[in-house]
Amino acid sequence: MKKFLALSFGSSLVLGCSNLAYAETNTLQLQDVFNLEYANQIDMTEDGKTVYFVRNRMDIKTDRKIGNIWSVDYKTKQLQPLTSGVHMDYSPVLSPDGQRLAFISTRDGSSQIYMKWLKTGAIAKISNLTSSPRAISWSPDSSQLVFSMFVPSNSSAPVSLPGKPKGATWAEPAKFIDDVYYRADGGGYTQKGFSQLFAIDANGGNAQQLTNDEFDNAGDVSFSKDGKSLYFSANRHEQNLLKPTNSEVYKLNLNTLAIEPITDRNGPDQQPKISPDGRYLAYTGYDDKRTNYENTQLYIRDLKTGDTKSLTPNFDRSVGKIKWSANSKGVYFSYADKGQTALAYQPRSGKRKVITEQIGSVAFGRPYSGGDFDVSEDGDVAFTLGDTQRPADIASVKRGKAERLTNLNADALDTKQLAKVEEIWVKSSYDELPIQGWIAYPPEFDSSKKYPLILEIHGGPVANYGPHFSAEVQLFAAKGNVVLYMNPRGSDSYGKEFAQTIHHNYPSNDFDDLMTGVDAVIEKGFIDESKLFVTGGSGGGVLTAWIVGHTDRFAAAVVAKPVINWISFVLTADFYPFFADYWFPGKPWDHIEHYMKRSPISYVGNVTTPTMLLTGESDYRTPISETEQFYQALKLQGVDTAMVRIPNASHGITTRPSNLMTKVAYIQWWFDKHTK
Repeated sequence: MKKFLALSFGSSLVLGCSNLAYAETNTLQLQDVFNLEYANQIDMTEDGKTVYFVRNRMDIKTDRKIGNIWSVDYKTKQLQPLTSGVHMDYSPVLSPDGQRLAFISTRDGSSQIYMKWLKTGAIAKISNLTSSPRAISWSPDSSQLVFSMFVPSNSSAPVSLPGKPKGATWAEPAKFIDDVYYRADGGGYTQKGFSQLFAIDANGGNAQQLTNDEFDNAGDVSFSKDGKSLYFSANRHEQNLLKPTNSEVYKLNLNTLAIEPITDRNGPDQQPKISPDGRYLAYTGYDDKRTNYENTQLYIRDLKTGDTKSLTPNFDRSVGKIKWSANSKGVYFSYADKGQTALAYQPRSGKRKVITEQIGSVAFGRPYSGGDFDVSEDGDVAFTLGDTQRPADIASVKRGKAERLTNLNADALDTKQLAKVEEIWVKSSYDELPIQGWIAYPPEFDSSKKYPLILEIHGGPVANYGPHFSAEVQLFAAKGNVVLYMNPRGSDSYGKEFAQTIHHNYPSNDFDDLMTGVDAVIEKGFIDESKLFVTGGSGGGVLTAWIVGHTDRFAAAVVAKPVINWISFVLTADFYPFFADYWFPGKPWDHIEHYMKRSPISYVGNVTTPTMLLTGESDYRTPISETEQFYQALKLQGVDTAMVRIPNASHGITTRPSNLMTKVAYIQWWFDKHTK
């Protein structure tokens, strides 16, 4: 009898493992991150027949994102590679004559400009640059390219030590720093120098430096119709370092290299685009009122008369990427609306027309909005198409009809059971303000059962989530969690007033918005209230730390790359002049009470929730010292806590796929550890 029971138990165990193995292969697993792909950086031929794009994938051997340039034919949907290899090919730009495709590649170990001859298929490196090129643009006659590149300044330490004997080994010399911006997240400690504009012959050769002064002359450029001058955006004001948003549009004479300002106001003027007929300048910007958010508007300047007007003065959304129509009668632009990216056509005079509201995010880990588009000469549109079930593909709109052109993740996801995502709206318990959110249900969800709930909070804080694919959300749901993500007050894509509710007031009632969402999901009846969990990164990390200081309803929390103390943050973060002037009423020493009232560290005495912290060790946006403060405070308070440090990772922890896996695995482990 005992043998029979043992054999029966053994058989059922094997059967159970078999079912478990099937379930695991049938839902998204951590290692599946390396199977996912997404499209971005679109460039469409003028006839609308071919779309070029970057096809991104994750390489499991190098643990890095790999990008190659592909094309897709509109009629046949035939995919064709233009480049290949385990490296990054990016920024594809078609020549105006349609004969060549310029792009940047890391294939020889550094970022250089390459050229693809489309008729012959030949590829050649045409540059030998000492720094990475950015924002390549063609001249109107297809003869040359303009780009920006960092140029180091000659500098030497003010102190040199005497007396070092020949052959002696002394300590590494001290590093002398006197720059306002001395380190940048993702880039480390910076070298002295400035970004300058360069031109290079499209057939290769030495690059000619077009600007040579102590300003960062970077970003996209736009040529005049005759090709004799170009327009670019830069902050060339005397106080440019301490007032970083005050950029203007400038005109550079390519014969004399003289630079003259075209705009002059307090605020950012960006994305200069000359109309195809050469008469108008389109650009984006807003009047700077030192708030946490203003709507970016679309401006048109008549270059003959100098008359300038906004085409979107009453449009309560921010204008994103812009592109002229071929007939110069209007401008296409993208914008975020309620967590979704849309594309509109705005004539120089008249009503806007929405082209599509389906532009898919090119974010990968979390469901942030975004995306890309391009427009042909006849008004055909190519755009990134994505949803909660798929990362970004390529789609087109012709004569008002949208059509998918690629299905890049069919092999990776068609056999997977993914979380279904449902939109919800709630009215905040604080003031009845409508708040949008989304619920991700685990595969094979059964409303008669009880599930853990994870509240996942976006960063920014002025940013937005939406109905987009998220590897992190899907992985949490695959482990049997219901996941709630929301756009609390302060998020963009809901208008200026909504975003400005947190101006000098963050965190605050965004806490109430999030708790209202949690309550709404609980009311549906399928949540185990003993298994409520909360996590978020960056601004979401701030709110997670704030939440555990204001309620004990969560069983566990994971605070990722947070700000814990606004005073220390402003005095250690990489972009500190902006944070001090726009997020707060003044400098920390003049407003200590205000800073501390909004700092999660002020409420650490209230925390009882088991709280883990997770941050990249090379994060200079929310430096790891913020994490260390909260960790040590929680230890002193006797709270169950742990700290996860991601080596060599910046603020964008999940840039490397294995770090995304690490982040999700540690968060899930912490929640499982504190499951009652």
